[in-house]
Amino acid sequence: MFNYPIIDPVAISLGPLNIHWYAISYLLGFFICWRIMLSMSPMQRQPWTRDALWDLISYGVFGVILGGRMGYVLFYGFDQFLNDPLSLLRIWQGGMSFHGGLLGVIAALALYARRHGRRFLEVTDFVAPGAPLALGLGRIGNFINAELPGRITDVPWALIYPGDVVGRHPSSLYQMCLEGPVLFGLVYLIARQGRGLGFNSGAFLVLYAAFRFTTEFFRAPDPHMGFVALGWMTQGQALCVPMIILGLYLMLRAQSQVNADAGAIAAVQKRSRKRKTK
Repeated sequence: MFNYPIIDPVAISLGPLNIHWYAISYLLGFFICWRIMLSMSPMQRQPWTRDALWDLISYGVFGVILGGRMGYVLFYGFDQFLNDPLSLLRIWQGGMSFHGGLLGVIAALALYARRHGRRFLEVTDFVAPGAPLALGLGRIGNFINAELPGRITDVPWALIYPGDVVGRHPSSLYQMCLEGPVLFGLVYLIARQGRGLGFNSGAFLVLYAAFRFTTEFFRAPDPHMGFVALGWMTQGQALCVPMIILGLYLMLRAQSQVNADAGAIAAVQKRSRKRKTK
């Protein structure tokens, strides 16, 4: 069992301006996402230019920030929102939700697709492999800020959080590993296989939700909410359920379309062979 490492959340101080590690992790995450998409651009039917990618990233940035804040307030602080609706706009007070950020990014990508004449699922399939490493970096920011404390445990690698006296799971590190490099490796391999439209997006939703659902068993429930369903399910787990349902639907839909296309091609080839033998 170890004491939680005390890390100053402020990375750089320039007079009155403080740059936090959490902000740096977000910026680095967006840059890595851009690099991954840039490397995958040649594999797309309609290649992306560097300018188009930066434009896409800018949409994503606004989606993450606005959606993440709105999701946090609505999913984790709705009572506060009812008492003070303006809290929704106070981004500087902190508090971000992945599920809210996901909804914000979906809305931003839908707007991008509409304005640039691309299919929505084509855009989300392209973005899906670039997102996991950015999510993993965000979890590192959580760890530096001593956020998301784990549940009490006596495992050898347990950490004693600041102001606490018991050992807890370093849940933010668990989430960093699964939501970051592990999720990236799986979604990247799936994306390279060139499955049907929407398959990459569905795979990302299912795999992220499965990993998040699992790691939530090691993460302490939000103290002001506790367990929200069935006596054991956290808010994070509850929000993962619709992700799994939607993801499975997209994957099955994509595979069904691939099978239908393969069947149509086979039928055409069969008719062609018959004509040649007459």
